[in-house]
Amino acid sequence: MAAREFDVVVIGAGPGGYVAAIRAAQLGKNVAIVEREHLGGICLNWGCIPTKALLRSAEVFHLMHRAKEFGLKADGIGYDLPAVVARSRTVAKQLSSGIGHLMKKNKVTVVMGEATLPAKGRVSVKTDKGTEELTAPGIILATGARARELPGLEADGDLVWSYKHALVAKRMPKKLLVIGSGAIGIEFASFFNTLGADVTVVEVMDRILPVEDAEISAFAKKSFAKQGMKILEKAAVKKLDRKPGVGVTAHIESNGKVETMEFDTVISAVGIVGNVENLGLETLGVKIDRTHVVTDEYCRTGVEGLYAIGDIAGAPWLAHKASHEGVMVAELIAGRHPHPIKPNSIAGCTYCHPQVASVGLTEAKAKEAGYTVKVGRFPFIGNGKAIAMGEAEGLVKTVFDAKTGELLGAHMIGAEVTEMIQGYVIGRTLETTEAELMETVFPHPTMSEMMHEAVLDAYGRALHI
Repeated sequence: MAAREFDVVVIGAGPGGYVAAIRAAQLGKNVAIVEREHLGGICLNWGCIPTKALLRSAEVFHLMHRAKEFGLKADGIGYDLPAVVARSRTVAKQLSSGIGHLMKKNKVTVVMGEATLPAKGRVSVKTDKGTEELTAPGIILATGARARELPGLEADGDLVWSYKHALVAKRMPKKLLVIGSGAIGIEFASFFNTLGADVTVVEVMDRILPVEDAEISAFAKKSFAKQGMKILEKAAVKKLDRKPGVGVTAHIESNGKVETMEFDTVISAVGIVGNVENLGLETLGVKIDRTHVVTDEYCRTGVEGLYAIGDIAGAPWLAHKASHEGVMVAELIAGRHPHPIKPNSIAGCTYCHPQVASVGLTEAKAKEAGYTVKVGRFPFIGNGKAIAMGEAEGLVKTVFDAKTGELLGAHMIGAEVTEMIQGYVIGRTLETTEAELMETVFPHPTMSEMMHEAVLDAYGRALHI
């Protein structure tokens, strides 16, 4: 069968791939997208979206327990785990099927199957009907990543879960061990802890949420401990003894000593590995470093016409970074001149309780980079809207370059900070200084006023503390 010719072929239909396909189609290109499993990729089906649906259920459950505080009555509060999981799957399915509609609307050809790159400009797809050959001068790799598995800590779906098993939990853990305190680990720890599990988090680094500002990590640790979570930092799970139908004995090393602890469930969340295998990349001469494709700032791989975006192209491993890279590459292929993505202006959000969000440099990283800094802080307890909402626990922190007034970073913990961080993201994109942020009129009463106050505080001008 003759090869089908396209202008652009995208491999992988996650938030990087499908957005790249849409933008290329908008720019008049004839586009095909190849996907081996689900349109929407991990994010829509097994990641960002279904986890947020679960966490929303936990948040409502938590609020129901606080009814009395708001002058309300709620009796017989409980939850139905299968129904919570079913809602999360319905939300994921709704969005995943929406991607199919977007592909049709933008006249993108969808090919379901496993792709390989036999030669430059060629894609071979193994479908359930046989092998289909596609050609295109522009090929975009958006194959994403999967959970890293450490020897001896592999998920089995029964006693030891990956994030996928946790998303469709068949039972409620009573005593849960979470290995890893990045966004995925902490979100599941928060979800199960809120629903009543006895949760222990083990982190190999010296603090939880290690990519966040140290002050935010410390605040989070205190808050989680108050909720009953046990946090073990500078600790490593060396071994798991699995006893089917009974539980797991975890051998945890901390301060040079190994202790054993009993759990009925373990969630392993120790990072991710890029999906670079079985594509034929090495033969083409694509450089791979620690399971990630090496690219330049425009996502070019060094092989003519071949680009890599999203998780496969390295940190930060965030859906919104992948989508923006997809748009940038589509515009490059179409002969436009887009700006490269600046990793330091991409926000990170963790939807635990309380939420965590940040953009730019932490205070420590700014100092390491040689900046003299001005730091501002504003607590939620000083904000009228936060108090009215019953969400007075939290902190907004800003880091400025003392010489130029450039906003180097912003770090937040508390209710709705994942929505608020966008204000600072826009500020960084527009290369704003403290002067413009101070002169901006923030609406009252809103939680965003704390963002204003945290800027004012960096310059000794805070009004409400």
